[in-house]
Amino acid sequence: MPRPATHQEAAAPVDPAEPSSTGFSDFSDIDGFLRIPRLTSLAAGPDGRAVAAIQEADEHGAKLVSSLWELDPEGERAARRLTFSAQGESSPHFAPDGSLLFSSARADPCGDAEEDTSAIWRLPRTGEAEVVASAPGGLALLSVADDGTMLAATSVLPGGPLEDDAERRKAREDAKQTTIWHTGMPIRQWDHEIGDSSRRLVLVSPGGDLTDLTPDVGTVTLYAASADLSPDGATVATSWTQRVRGGETRSSIVLIDTATLRRVVLLQGDDETQYDSPLFSRDGRRLAVTRSTASSPTDTSYSRLAIHPIGGGAPVTAQLGDLSIGEVEWAEDGTLLVSGDLHSSGAILAIDPATGTARTVAADGVFSALAPAADGSLLALRSDIGSAARPLRIAAADVASQRPADADLSTGTAQEPPTSGPTREMPAPGAVAALPGTLEWVTTDVDGISVGGWLCVPASASATSPAPAMLWIHGGPHGSYNAWSWRWCPWLAVERGYAVLMPDPAMSTGYGDAGLNRGWPRRPDVVFDECERLFDAVLARPELDGTRTAMLGASFGGFMANWIAGHTDRFDAIVTHAGLWALEQQHRTTDAAASKMRVHRHEDEDPDWYRAFSPHRAAAAITTPMLITHGNRDYRVPISEALRLWWDLVSGWDGPPQTMPHRFLQLTSESHWVLTPSNALAWNRAVLAFCDQHVLGGDPVPEVLPW
Repeated sequence: MPRPATHQEAAAPVDPAEPSSTGFSDFSDIDGFLRIPRLTSLAAGPDGRAVAAIQEADEHGAKLVSSLWELDPEGERAARRLTFSAQGESSPHFAPDGSLLFSSARADPCGDAEEDTSAIWRLPRTGEAEVVASAPGGLALLSVADDGTMLAATSVLPGGPLEDDAERRKAREDAKQTTIWHTGMPIRQWDHEIGDSSRRLVLVSPGGDLTDLTPDVGTVTLYAASADLSPDGATVATSWTQRVRGGETRSSIVLIDTATLRRVVLLQGDDETQYDSPLFSRDGRRLAVTRSTASSPTDTSYSRLAIHPIGGGAPVTAQLGDLSIGEVEWAEDGTLLVSGDLHSSGAILAIDPATGTARTVAADGVFSALAPAADGSLLALRSDIGSAARPLRIAAADVASQRPADADLSTGTAQEPPTSGPTREMPAPGAVAALPGTLEWVTTDVDGISVGGWLCVPASASATSPAPAMLWIHGGPHGSYNAWSWRWCPWLAVERGYAVLMPDPAMSTGYGDAGLNRGWPRRPDVVFDECERLFDAVLARPELDGTRTAMLGASFGGFMANWIAGHTDRFDAIVTHAGLWALEQQHRTTDAAASKMRVHRHEDEDPDWYRAFSPHRAAAAITTPMLITHGNRDYRVPISEALRLWWDLVSGWDGPPQTMPHRFLQLTSESHWVLTPSNALAWNRAVLAFCDQHVLGGDPVPEVLPW
């Protein structure tokens, strides 16, 4: 049986002399890289405590396991590990009494919790952790009210109440029944089916009693819901999805009275506008909501952060400038804090809820896991291209709303915020030390638009020994190369001797509405023109070798890789992960089919777009060796895209089969992302070996991978 979490076990801090404290630096050790601890979330306690969830690969590289660590907000003491189970612990929240709440599927010594099912646990300041509440479909902790009442999400088999769920689950399992009865769209989300269970919101009393707040919902209403509990525990605000004609859905904001279960629609979604991500202010008088427009053939979806008075009155729209909304949290003093992408980096803004004016709290980095503390300070994770996420404590004086607003946020560079107190990094595992090369922001002019990207160059590159170069194109297309990535880390390639260019082309986030819509609707010719011009500009440097190049991309970047392969032979190798190939097919089979078909329409309605931009139309023109990688559980870009691409490449090769240069790495247990550490190890090794073979003239990748 896994050891229960005890406060005594947490007494031993991380040794500052251990590699996890001094920082990882050997990027030739891919397995070691994938075993670096990864900070994922933070929680701030009412008594000044700080706790982080940290993931690490297990012994076999079979999965990432999360544990909870206590950090020193003053930045002086080493982190202390609090939990140790093999199943892991996540979603830390503090209860009003200072005890630590978390979710875990660990074994319950008392036998009260469902086996191998996530339950809510409580770890007191002293003593062992104990189960607070469990449910047959698991419990995911969402928020905690001032009196200790909790809001959680669970899943229930369709057609019955929460009270009968365990019995009905056992009957279905005993019969080995796996059928799903569909009555509309959607039927999939990311990596799992929709329709085999109904997501419910439940109220959890401090003593662990459960109240199903949504007993009558179907399988779609809350399938992707974001919800929050008011500080007094009296009201739940949640997004609420309804099916409409044409396979579409509409998302509204609904308020639920936790005592009577009475529901009121606060904000009604329609054909033009959707609402999600409700969040109560600390006094419960305001609700922050993300309002998004519906995408169309001419315009992408634009999101706004709106602040709605619960008691009535006109909403206030936050003035975010070019910042793309990431995370939102309310500070203790009523300030609304927003993090997001901004100008190839990121920022945290403080919003005055009365006026919507913004000022910069933190810049020069990408910030996540915002956790406002009771003393007015702010805990957050910060990363950039050259630094993995590190935990920071930002002084209360820099968070407070009384300070004047800053200058325009739509300028080309995010300003440094004025500081009234220290911003401290809290010691924690997972630091990265020396990088194997240099990092530089580079730009070029493309028809009057400044297009930039991050350039990573190996330390060994010189005019006499120029480095081969890779062009990476990010996914989305609404994304930005601005933060550390465990899945696509350029420093592994830099250690191998490659320079890596990561542009922010048309449709990237952090450049305002104009940046998001430039190149819409998902035009690969516009994106490649901007990326290629920036690539050519940096290849003019003597330390880079423009005769040895590769192009890599995933998701939208994989679509770009597939399209580029049929429209140029300038690259020596192309790697496409989870890439779209036959758009007439993908637009109907993706889990996002409604938005894809709304934007791109039927191929008969816009034949010129499909003819020019569906990569499969140019299959016969492909001469560059391609490596396809794809997960079987990918529902965003279904595996059928890779299967059809692979058939087109193999069947179209007119030479002897043993001379065909293309390869396919199928990841049978992965979804859109490669998350299993052992699979990520094989993926990184295969990608680098394939590029070595075709770019550097290295040994052929073996027919049977040795990894």
